[in-house]
Amino acid sequence: MTALITGRDQAVAFLDKRIDRGVQPGLERIAGLLEVMGDPHRHLPMVHVAGTNGKTTTVRLITDILGHHGLTVGSFISPHLERVEERFSIGGVSLDEEQFAAAVADVAPFVEAYEQRDRLGVTYFELTAAIAFAVFVGHAADVGVVEVGMGGRWDATNVVEADVSVITGVALDHTTWLGETIAEIAAEKVAILKHKGRLVTGVLPVTADGAVTARVAETESRWFRYGEHFAAAEVGRAVGGWVCDVDGIFDRYEGIFLPLHGRHQVDHLATAIAACEVFFGRALDHAAVLNAVAGASSPGRIEVISRRPLVLIDGAHNAQGLHGLATALADEFLPGPRILVAGFGGDRDPATLLAPLVGLVDRVIATSAADGKALPSEQVAAAAAAVFGPDVPVEVRTPVAAAVAAALAAAAPSDTVVVTGSLYVVGEARTALTASG
Repeated sequence: MTALITGRDQAVAFLDKRIDRGVQPGLERIAGLLEVMGDPHRHLPMVHVAGTNGKTTTVRLITDILGHHGLTVGSFISPHLERVEERFSIGGVSLDEEQFAAAVADVAPFVEAYEQRDRLGVTYFELTAAIAFAVFVGHAADVGVVEVGMGGRWDATNVVEADVSVITGVALDHTTWLGETIAEIAAEKVAILKHKGRLVTGVLPVTADGAVTARVAETESRWFRYGEHFAAAEVGRAVGGWVCDVDGIFDRYEGIFLPLHGRHQVDHLATAIAACEVFFGRALDHAAVLNAVAGASSPGRIEVISRRPLVLIDGAHNAQGLHGLATALADEFLPGPRILVAGFGGDRDPATLLAPLVGLVDRVIATSAADGKALPSEQVAAAAAAVFGPDVPVEVRTPVAAAVAAALAAAAPSDTVVVTGSLYVVGEARTALTASG
């Protein structure tokens, strides 16, 4: 019996029934479901974005740049921060509740028919990917920009035969699934590259080169890499972000204002511009690039939520991400008392993640998200006490909204509150902060 979906609540319930199926790497289920749906992912060109960090920001930048060149762009990102609708956008605008409910209702009969026929349960992520492809086609998108969920080789999005494949960078993360070395993880990510493809890579560690080189040769593809074919140049700090030039593959783009914090975002910008150049096979319109980037946003990524006190949120959920946050705090924001609110996923080592922030925070409030897989806040607190030492007081507050409220109550107008850790923590914090104004 087909599920009755007449509004957002029923649509969310249809997805949530599959959350407990967890992560199940493999392409059999998503390929089977999409075949029943008429393979919507094959109906338009795609840009496929993998990488340890920076995927969502790069997807957003590519979407904006292509959109300013006159294309209707469908985008798929994951995970969402506050509402599942964030995962699906047309022209950079997330689906509204009515559009989302309609999209789920359209896909639901195919999901149930496939699951009944093949006796294979589709996962939450696979279902969201299938919905995204159907949304792209339903809204007559000219191109889809798709973010890999995890890894690449066995990620549900790897059914895509991309016109351009992108790897934003490679660092140690999800080692249980992807491998314990940079080379192993790079091999998993570059597996999104298909025969005769075009690959654009951001800043990569040297130890990733072998795996990428091998895949490029195996697939007879073309490789455009940061530092060799394109790069950011003349990078300088500006109020609210950065000003830079980008030496692209086909042209130089000067005087770009990027309203995002974190020096690493400039490298993601250069990668996004290169990906768009490769997609078109030519230089981009300079005015379109400047206008697209000037309006860029990346919620939950060193995002300024409010001032007096200054409140920053950043889903820096792995070691590379925390180093980026630490660098931004040291280089881009005024010194002064800082209160850290932190919570992490259950597969993380909080001591390792918190270490880059030593000397940058004066008080810690440990918390945990309500996602069922969070590290206990008491464990985060114990790690913080060990890392920061006796001069930095540590307390525990849950849920996340209570931790944020405690930080705001303790902060003077000139202080800074930093919320970091898992994207689930950041999402809950963002909801609490925006609701309170």
